[in-house]
This record gives sequence, C-alpha cells and structure tokens, in this order.
Amino acid sequence: MPPRKRTRPGLGFLCCFSSSEPPEINLKDSVPLQLLEFSAPMPPAEELHARFSELVDELDLTDKNREAMFALPDEKKWQIYCSKKKEQEDPNKLATSWPDYYIDRINSMAAMQTLFAFDEEEMGMRNKVVEDLKTALRTQPMRFVTRFIELDGLTCLLNFLRSMDYETSESRVHTSVIGCIKALMNNSQGRAHVLAHPQSINTISQSLRTENIKTKVAVLEILGAMCLVPDGHKKVLQAMAHYQKYAAERTRFQTLLNELDKSTGRYRDEVNLKTAIMSFINAVLNAGAGEDNLEFRLHLRYEFLMLGIQPVIDKLREHENATLDRHLDFFEMVRNEDDSELAKRFDTNHVDTKSAGAMFELIKKKLSHTDAYPNLISILQHCLQMPYKRGGGSMQHWQLLDRILQQLVLQDDKGEDPDAAPLDNFSVKNIVRIHGFHQSSRLVNENEVKQWRDQAEKFRKDHLELLGKLERKERECDTKTQEKEDMMKTLNKMKDKLQREGVELRSAREQVLDLSSRINDVSGVSLSFPPLPPPPPPPGGPDALLHMTGVFPPPPPPLPFSCPPPPPPPPPPGAPPPPPGGPPIFGAPPPPISSLFNSAASMRSKSIPQPSHPLKSFNWAKLGENVINGTIWNDIDDLRAFKILDLKDIEKMFSAYQRQQDLLINQSFKQKETGSMDDIYVSTRKVKELSVIDGRRAQNCIILLSKLKMSNEEIKRAILEMDEREELAKDMLEQLLKFVPEKSDIDLLEEHKHELERMARADRFLFEMSRIDHYQQRLQALFFKKKFAERLAETKPKVEAILNASKEVVRSKRLTQILEVVLAFGNFMNKGQRGNAYGFKISSLNKIADTKSSIDRNITMLHYLIMIVEKNYNDTLHIQDDLSNVQEAAKVNLSELEKEVHNIKSGLKALEAELHYQQSRTRERGDKFVAVIGDFITVAGFSFSELEDQLSEARDKFTKSLKHFGEEEGRMQPDEFFGIFDTFLQSFNEARQDLENMQRRKDEEERRARMEAMLKEQRERERRAKKGGASDEVGGEFDDLVSALRSGEVFDKDLNKLKRNRKRSVNQLVEGGGRERAVTKVNY
Repeated sequence: MPPRKRTRPGLGFLCCFSSSEPPEINLKDSVPLQLLEFSAPMPPAEELHARFSELVDELDLTDKNREAMFALPDEKKWQIYCSKKKEQEDPNKLATSWPDYYIDRINSMAAMQTLFAFDEEEMGMRNKVVEDLKTALRTQPMRFVTRFIELDGLTCLLNFLRSMDYETSESRVHTSVIGCIKALMNNSQGRAHVLAHPQSINTISQSLRTENIKTKVAVLEILGAMCLVPDGHKKVLQAMAHYQKYAAERTRFQTLLNELDKSTGRYRDEVNLKTAIMSFINAVLNAGAGEDNLEFRLHLRYEFLMLGIQPVIDKLREHENATLDRHLDFFEMVRNEDDSELAKRFDTNHVDTKSAGAMFELIKKKLSHTDAYPNLISILQHCLQMPYKRGGGSMQHWQLLDRILQQLVLQDDKGEDPDAAPLDNFSVKNIVRIHGFHQSSRLVNENEVKQWRDQAEKFRKDHLELLGKLERKERECDTKTQEKEDMMKTLNKMKDKLQREGVELRSAREQVLDLSSRINDVSGVSLSFPPLPPPPPPPGGPDALLHMTGVFPPPPPPLPFSCPPPPPPPPPPGAPPPPPGGPPIFGAPPPPISSLFNSAASMRSKSIPQPSHPLKSFNWAKLGENVINGTIWNDIDDLRAFKILDLKDIEKMFSAYQRQQDLLINQSFKQKETGSMDDIYVSTRKVKELSVIDGRRAQNCIILLSKLKMSNEEIKRAILEMDEREELAKDMLEQLLKFVPEKSDIDLLEEHKHELERMARADRFLFEMSRIDHYQQRLQALFFKKKFAERLAETKPKVEAILNASKEVVRSKRLTQILEVVLAFGNFMNKGQRGNAYGFKISSLNKIADTKSSIDRNITMLHYLIMIVEKNYNDTLHIQDDLSNVQEAAKVNLSELEKEVHNIKSGLKALEAELHYQQSRTRERGDKFVAVIGDFITVAGFSFSELEDQLSEARDKFTKSLKHFGEEEGRMQPDEFFGIFDTFLQSFNEARQDLENMQRRKDEEERRARMEAMLKEQRERERRAKKGGASDEVGGEFDDLVSALRSGEVFDKDLNKLKRNRKRSVNQLVEGGGRERAVTKVNY
C-alpha cells in the first residue's frame, strides 16, 4: 500500500525524521533491535505491508513521516510492528493503555492536594503520572485521544489547573499539565476540542501568574500558536482580558510587559521567556484581524506602546540573541510600515504619535473644510469641561471616552469587534442611526407635548366609543343575518311540508269520495261526514303564514259526510302490527310447534372443541338461549372462528397451571373604580333622595345599571323593541331578571310617583320599568329568544351522538368479528355451566383484560386477542373508525337531555301564550313584541320540531341497539351502554400500544446487539473518513507551529519583505499598496 498523499508542508512531527539523514528508529524502552525476540516469523511482503499500514494509520503521522516509515526495509518494519504489538499486549501496561486510568488519577490528585502537603518524592510520583499521560497523548494510537476526549479529559486537566495550591502551581507538575494540553492539541481533533471548550483558553491563561518560567514559556507558546489557528485569535484576546481581571491588572498585557522588562535575579539572562513573550506579541499583532486590518494593528500596538514596550525593546538588544533579535526586528519593521500607511492617509511622510500637538494639527488640517469640523470643535470644547482633578473618578470618564472611540474605529458594519469589545451592548451602527433620527426631528416644547397628550386622550376615548358602537352594530347585523337565514330555511321546509300535506289531503279527499260513493251504492242511504280537519297551521298561527308567504291558505272544501267511518279494531296484545296498506287483522296464527322445537334442537347441538387440560376462566355474563332470537348473536357462528384459531396456542397461553417462561411477540362582578359611579349617585346632594327599596337590593341594582351604561329611557326602548339594536347582552338580561319590580315595590313607588325627581336611581329605574305592561314576561321572552340558538346548539349534538352511535354499533362488521372471536375464546376456555354459550352480555367485553397469561403476567387476554386479530383479521384493528361517535354518546345522560328538551318546549309554549296576550291588547308606540316574537316562534317552532323528531328517532334506534345485543330495554341508559364500548376501545388501543412498545423494545435490543457486533468495523470507517477529510489540511502540526513561532520562521516572508522596504525611501511607496502577509495557519 503506497503512503497516503497529503499536501502538508512544514516541519517534521517526530524528531527522528527532522533531518534528511536516514531515519533512526528509537524504541520507547531503549531496547536494541537485535536483542528483540519475535514469537512469529515475518509474514509475506503483502501481509506485512497491510499490517504496517494499519500501524502507521494509528500513529496519525504527517505525510513526510509516513513516507519515511514506508521507506524502511521490511525487516525494520516487522521489528517496529512486533515491538508495538508487544507493548500493547504487555499485561503490566494494560491499565495505563487507556485514558480512564489517567483521568481517575488526576481527579484524585486534584482532590487530595487541598487536604495534604506532599513531599518531594510524592510530588515526583504525581509528576510521573502527568508525564506518562503527555507521552501517551503523543505516542498512543488515535483511538486513545478520541477516548480521552469522550471521557472529558480536557475538563479534568482544566479543573486540576483551577484547583492547584501554591506549591503545585510552582512545581514541575504544573508544567507537565500544560504539556498535556499542548500534546492534546497536536492533532486536529484535539485542537478542535480545546477551541470549542468555553473556558479552556481562559484557564490556560491563568497559568501566566506562576513564577515558574518553564510553565510561562509553555503557556505563551500555546497562546501564540493559537493566534495562528482559525477562530483562535479572538479567543486569545478574550483570554487576556479575562487574565486582566483574574490578576487584577490595571491594563491588559501589563504582566507580560513587566516580565519582558525584568533584568535582575534569575531574569537577568533568561532569554527563552523574553523570546516567548515577543513571539506572542508579534502573533497577537499580525494574526487574525491583524493580517489585513491596519486600524486593528494600530489600536493593539498603541496598547503596548502605552505600556512602554519601545524602551524595553531597546534594552533587549543587549542580549545579542539571534532568535530574540529576529522577533524584535519584525515588531519594529511592521510598526514602521504601518506608520507609513497611516502617514499616507494624511498626505505626509510621518505622524508623530507621541506628540498630541502634531496629531491635532493633522486632524485639524484634514477636517478644516468639511462638515465634521464643527463636531471636532465641539469635542474639544467638551473635553475642556471634562473632570481633570486627580481622584474623584475623573480617570473613569477619560477611560470611557477612550473606549468609545476605540469601538467607533474597530467595529465593522455588522456590529462585530475584532478585539474583545471594550463596551458591552454598544452598537455603533444603531447609535449612528438613532442619532441621525434625533437630529432630523425637531424639538418640541412642554406645552406642545401637553397639547398632544390631551388630543391623544380625546382620540382614545372617541376610539373606544366608536369601537363600542361598531361592536353593537356587528352583533345586530349578525343577529339579523342569522334570523334571515333561519327564516329562509324554515320557509323552504314549510313550503315542502305544505306541498306534501296538500298532496296527502287531495288523496284523502279522493278516497273519501270513493268510499262515500260505494256506501251510497250499497245502502242507498246518503251519509254526510263532517269536513276533514285542515292541515295543522305552522306555529304562530295563520298570521305567521300570511307574514311569511304573503297569501292566505286555501279554505278546506266541504265534505259530503256527516260522520267519520268507524276505526278498525285494534290488534290483540302481542300480535305484530298489520303491514302498511293491508287489511286489519285480529290476530296471527302462532308459529308451528315443530319449527320451534327444531330451532331449539339445532341450538343445543352446538359442538365446541374441548381443551386438553384446564384453562383460566373468562369471567363473562352468559345470555340465555331464549333471548338469542332476533339479536346479533343469531348471526354469529363461533365455529367459523374455531377453524382459524390456534387452540394449542390458546391452551399454552392461558393454562390454569402457572409457567414462568418468556413470551416472544411476533406481531361576575368586580367594581372598577370609585370615580366611575359619580353619574349614579353623589355623596352630597342639596335635596335629600327618596328611597323606598331595600338598601342592599338598591345598591346591587345601581351596580348593575353602572355596568349597563344606559339610561332608563334607553333600557325601556330596548325592551319594547325587543333589543333589535343588540344593546342588551344575554348576561345583562339575566341580571335584569333579578331586579323585576315586585308588587310591594310597585305599591310603595306608586304612593310617591308625584316625587319622581327626588327618587334615588334604583327606585326611579324600578318605577319606570313597572310602567311597562308585562315587563317580566317581556324580559323572559327576550332572554329565551337570545338563548334559544345556544341551547339548541348544545342539545342537538347530544341527540345526534346517541342516534349515530346507535347506528354504528349495529352496523359495524368489525365489532361483530371481534364479538365472534371473543365468544369462541370464552367457549373454549370455560367448561361446564359457564361454557357452551351462544352469546354474552356486552359488559363482559371489559373483563377480557382481567384474564392474564400463565407465561407472561404482562400479557392479558386482550393482548392475545389483538395478536389474533392482527394475524387473521387485520382490517378489524381499525374498529375505532366504525365507532367514531361512541365516545361522545357515552357522555350523554338521556334523562337530563329529555329534561332540557322539555324545558325548551315549555319556554316556547309560554312564549306563544304571551304572544296571544300581546296580540289581544292595544300596543303603544315603538312596541315590536308581536312582530319580533311572531317571526321568532315561526322559525324556532320548526327547528324545535326537528329536534323532537330527532330525539324520538334516537330513542328508537337506541332501543333497537339494546335489543340487537340482547340487553333488556329500560335497564341501561346510553351513557352506560356506550360507555362499555368506549372503555373497551380505550383498552383496545392501550393494549395495541403495549404490544407495539414490546416489539419496539425487542427490535431495539436486536439492533443494539447488531451495533455492538459492528462496532469495530464502524470505528474503522469513521477513522478513515476522518483521515480523508483531513487530507487537504494546510500547515504543520501544533508542535511544528510552536517551533516555527518560537524561532520566528513563521514571519520569515514578512521579515524579508520588510527588510527590502526598509532600504527604500518612504516616498517610493506605491499609493494604496497593501501588505501581503503569508502567516502560517493550521486548519482543522
């Protein structure tokens, strides 16, 4: 297998491959290769190549090192392979070959370091554990790193860093833990995991506070290299802001500059730390947003210049270290180039950023003839007024101004900051937009604001008033529209009914004339019958019909007979009614005795298979043979089901003997505010009010009137007009009925009617309402009219539910099939007197679930029934579709339903009586009772007659359904009867769900077993996919990146270019030319 191709330039990953010399293989245990003994001979070249390729893939090497490994002779390949396998199979190293061991040890070390002080030996043992983990993360196969990440090993290391005491933080253990994190980042998966962790970079930065120089260097190398990784630069800047708070720094990067400036004691000749700091500063300045953003580089460099980095750089030149000088040169040359680019913006050669006067003159020159110049003057004027005294918080004002300006310069159009935002929730774009809006809008004075507020309040009140009127008009329109539609429907139905009755009347007349002529022919005697009664007029009388049709009904013609024909004699009790159109019969001959005897004999000769051993009993209620005739059981033959059922399986499932085996399934009022009642009564009056009504009743009446918000005249007009304008809501009418003037109230008020002006509000209201003839009856009629449609809408669905459910249970073929199977079950399982049944009571359906299986107590007879139905009668599983109305019918109480229908009928009769009374008296002006109620009775009477007919049909169908299932009439109400079916359907669905869950669990267990068997192959596929996805990575591994950053090689291209630019004159710079910086990156 040829080595895997990658386009990954960079430094070598392993030290043995870093030069061009032939690679030298160093084993971990330093055992000479010639001393190794191999238990097996070297396999053929093809097999060796396959094994060695697998080993190299596990090591996750770079392309360069892979090529070097594959270039080795076959003997060395075999030696490396055997030594690696021997190391993996060593029982002494088995515990340390997985990350679980190291994570547990580090967690215990973190817990113990807060309780005990460790001596040098114990500290060495702890350091060895961490060093072993670092080595394992570098040398173990990729599955070790993956497992370490899955077990959240990074969080374990970060927790250890956060919980270290002072001694541990200054020990080599601290350095080794940082080394573990660095080793974890040495591959793309671990690096991505560290970057994705929300606190990893912040916690690493906290280690800068230690005095251990090696630890500081390791942390700075990690942070510097992270700046070159995509999405790492901003995280590093945020980490430095976090460290500023953690270390209580006055400004960011203060600790680094202090470390860079130290030159006494152990820091005198410490070049490695100073080199690491400078490499970190260069990475922060020139990576990430610093690659192509001049403003960002200037902004960040100003921070370092304000901390005094330039004198420190001059002092660092004294070390005469080539690597350090390379970083110092790069810093200064990039600074010079950026200064030149900034100077070109102001058409000059140099900007003295140390001189406030020079910078002011440049800004003044740039803005002197622009619209922004007054703003510059304003800024300066306000700066003069800023606090300048020492202390007193003046420093914070200038810091705030500085941060605002920084964010104005750095923030892009999307509102994103390349640096950690100096101010949170500060959006330059939004502030500019809001400022422009305020500049364009004129200022208004206080009087205008008050005037606008008053006008807005007036508009609000007018709006509410118009909304109220609109709502009343909409209600009135809806009511009129509904009444019109009901009237038209009723008119059409009455026309059809009149036509049918007219045809029947003409037919009856012809029959009467024919009979009379026959009688005359036979007897020769002329008999006269009284005229037949005309068809019943529509409810509301002839006036209603005239009002609806516009024509008078035709008068009935005179009939020639004076006496009616004698009615036929009634049939004897128990005889069936005569057929329609047939002659009346006095009796019917009884059925032949022989046929009854033969029928009974055929019923008794039922042959049912017998179980081979006792079975569990099905607790049903058996129907007698004498009630089977004419029921559903007469058409059910359970012998057909016996041909399909697996009786042996039933015996096994419901044996009376207990077996412990596993079953495998194959299938009012609240007052608003005191000020709102000022228009009803006033606490102080010049004239004392007259009140003869009970105080509490009067107070409640006043509360009601305050909610109505209508005057007495408006209420009176609405009642006389029967609320044609829809001003009185149903709930208000219901409350008004509670304040109908009583006879005692009327008598008292009549005595003081001459003092009407002095009467209290409640007394005056009751007095004026008492002047309306039949005031209480009018209110009751109006309330009944408004509530009629609602009551009908509540009652009709209940009647329809009983009617439809009665039809469904009789017609359902699926229900019949289930009953047939259950009958077969019961007859097979029950012996003796409890068996040999031809039917059972419907209530027995809900006892099916009580019989449990002998094999599995979680399986009931209902579960088994569903399994049988699913296997042999699959369509029957959808029985719920046949009985869709049963659930609603089970909620209906027939007695309460009949009571409600009776109440509606009584209300209609009372309404007709009041209509007759109002028709017989002289009506005052504006009284529309007769017209409104007359039309309403016509429509309502017809609608109610339909409801009565429907209720009668529902009773009849329900009675037939009881008889159909062999139940006694009158012993069951619909809620009980349909409740049995509803409960059975619920249990049926629950049992189906139970079986589906059992099957799902079984499938899940099988799937889990298959997944475990395929786990190794799946991991291999994922690893190969990951390798293939990483084949186009650019840049070296993390160690290579750190080395390049430490040596300054990462900046070589920029450094060479800047050296060339340094020799040129600043005037020779190309206008608008930009810097090109090819900073090495690591993509993952």
